[in-house]
Amino acid sequence: MSFNRIAVLGLGKVGHLAAELLVQGGFTVTGIDARPTTAPFATKTVDLSDPAALKAALDGQEAVLSCLPYHLNIGVSTVAHGLGLHYFDLTEDVPTTKHIRELSKTSKGLMAPQCGLAPGFVGIVAADLANQFETVRSIKLRVGALPQNPTGLLGYAFNWSPEGVVNEYLNDCEVIEEGVLKTVSAMEWTEAIFIDGMQLEAFTTSGGLGTMCETYLGRIENLDYKTMRYPGHVKLMNFFFHELLMRENRAEAGRILTNAKPPVDEDVVYVHVAAEGKQNGQLRRKEFVRAYYPIEIGGKSRTAIAWTTSASVVAVIEMVRAGALPSQGFLKQEDIPLAPYLATPTGSHYQTGHRARHA
Repeated sequence: MSFNRIAVLGLGKVGHLAAELLVQGGFTVTGIDARPTTAPFATKTVDLSDPAALKAALDGQEAVLSCLPYHLNIGVSTVAHGLGLHYFDLTEDVPTTKHIRELSKTSKGLMAPQCGLAPGFVGIVAADLANQFETVRSIKLRVGALPQNPTGLLGYAFNWSPEGVVNEYLNDCEVIEEGVLKTVSAMEWTEAIFIDGMQLEAFTTSGGLGTMCETYLGRIENLDYKTMRYPGHVKLMNFFFHELLMRENRAEAGRILTNAKPPVDEDVVYVHVAAEGKQNGQLRRKEFVRAYYPIEIGGKSRTAIAWTTSASVVAVIEMVRAGALPSQGFLKQEDIPLAPYLATPTGSHYQTGHRARHA
């Protein structure tokens, strides 16, 4: 079911850029935000927490992309489902995705959450690596969105949603360990990783695997997702959230952290995905390691985290419109083939916006 009219909800850096990329791709875009916005596409100002107002604003649309904070997506997906629209979002929140999964059982359109960077792009990459083996023993996904020039002990800048970061640092994490599906605490299992000589630390955070544990349970021994930061970060975050008890007030924690470490323009997104398994009877390891930097799109420089997240979901939307992906039901990121994804007009940015280290 081809479609062209799409509403983009939430016009922050990621949502605004996603809308621009969709316009470049030939979609008819309406941007909707709670605040008035100037944009090179049609916009509406709507209270996005009001289902009736949102339903009225989506009249005449064929699809909706939510770039809103995760806690609004249950309401948005419910309205989209009721209107029979295709639904896409960037959420890493597990309860939100479970709600959307239930909606997909009776949906007229495609329900596709978790279409960002992680979950999203890295799951597509991981599945592509795993598919190169006859049997797979482990898949490890690592992502870090960081300032290029870190300062202070935290070595961080909040270029991403503070609600999303706090959520992934505190919520429990699904993993597969020795063939068993388990839930482990966030900010644990710390390990050292080197990318192009840069030392990083990786630790468990929630949501980055999307639906992969379900997909690979019974087929794989070990599967986990970790966030990468500069060394020392996780120790300080554990102190902040657990010793100072800031986990009890997530909104205030996000406000404090964003005030202390505001966004920067010069960022970098590190991606390190590895799979191990048998290939022609021999144990092998395949890696996808990239450092993505700001690039110019539409005559403006875009931060690495903004364009990698926006490009990921827009590439999926382009594939759905072209008939390369299902048009109904629930879409798992690991079911999206990597090569045609990278061949989309927007997905091609992943081919040009990085400095690569080939396995």
